[in-house]
Amino acid sequence: MNKVFIFLFTILLCGCTEQPKQTATTTNSWAMLNFVKVDSLNPILQPDSSQQFTCPLSKQTVNWEERNVLNPSAVVKDGKVYLLYRAQDRQMTSRLGLAVSDDGLHFTKLPQPVFFPDNDSMKIYEWKGGVEDPRVVESEDGTYILTYTSYDGKTARLCLATSKDLRSWTKHGLVLNDEKHKDVWSKSGAIVAKQNGEKIVATKINGKYWMYFGDTDLFMASSDDLIHWTVAENEESKKMITVLHPRMGYFDSRLVEPGPYALLQNDGILLIYNGSNAANFSDSGMPKFTYAAGQALFDKEEPWKLISRTDSNFIRPDKDYERVGEVNEVCFVEGLVYFKNKWFLYYGTADSKIAVAVRE
Repeated sequence: MNKVFIFLFTILLCGCTEQPKQTATTTNSWAMLNFVKVDSLNPILQPDSSQQFTCPLSKQTVNWEERNVLNPSAVVKDGKVYLLYRAQDRQMTSRLGLAVSDDGLHFTKLPQPVFFPDNDSMKIYEWKGGVEDPRVVESEDGTYILTYTSYDGKTARLCLATSKDLRSWTKHGLVLNDEKHKDVWSKSGAIVAKQNGEKIVATKINGKYWMYFGDTDLFMASSDDLIHWTVAENEESKKMITVLHPRMGYFDSRLVEPGPYALLQNDGILLIYNGSNAANFSDSGMPKFTYAAGQALFDKEEPWKLISRTDSNFIRPDKDYERVGEVNEVCFVEGLVYFKNKWFLYYGTADSKIAVAVRE
């Protein structure tokens, strides 16, 4: 023991210890940064009181996006960007609308929602709070897989639906559908996917599909078929395993919540996520409860293993329409596409409008 101690002490005195090499995880070179807000156009989508829809449950004609539009997902299909966005009527019921663009910047809305509470098996979970916060990826056979949040006015529940055309949807029910979890608050499912040209396709890791979800801490679930999911639990406590947490003193000190899909890359799995600033033990340079976005990197073979994380946000509220609205101080990222050799990031602003930022 003495010889070992003397040897190590001598090395330290000589300054001969090998310094740790900088890697992608220490320099954040893995992160997708340098998005520029398109100030000349933002916000690109705003509420429209002229859009009308006959609700199949209330039997009333409602101005279905009269109050707010927010929190969109996006996919590229047939050379166009399709934006699936949340809209709220005057009673705050949420439905999902669809807008289409040739350039990723200027969108034309369909006149009626494409996804909404209906007189079906999901009515008990969706009425009358509605359907919220979509995230979409493709499967290998071209089916669109939608995770969304149902809200009955008391409890939010993570749900799933599929479509071949983004207009007609089949609801598959709760993601956490067992007796233990079906009444547990759950939201925001981001499925691990890979880039295939302009398509974002769900991909398996070690024979399983994986999903990050949650809106305080982040949890995980796995699937064989993208429809039926199993929550990752600790084998002893039988509690859901958390893989990303809020951090005292940072922009994400209050909560963390997934942004778009999680993207499988060479360095690992990139998860863009939304963070909220707490009232105490927080980032003192931001107002309390501010929503801003950060990025985390998980191991590409063991997707529950956190490798690195950005210390600061890469997009935050600094425009009037991001700072004042239904909920103040919000940039909530949820849509990301690769289109015409650029990355387009779509986000909700102050829970009221929708904006875009672009990365060349």
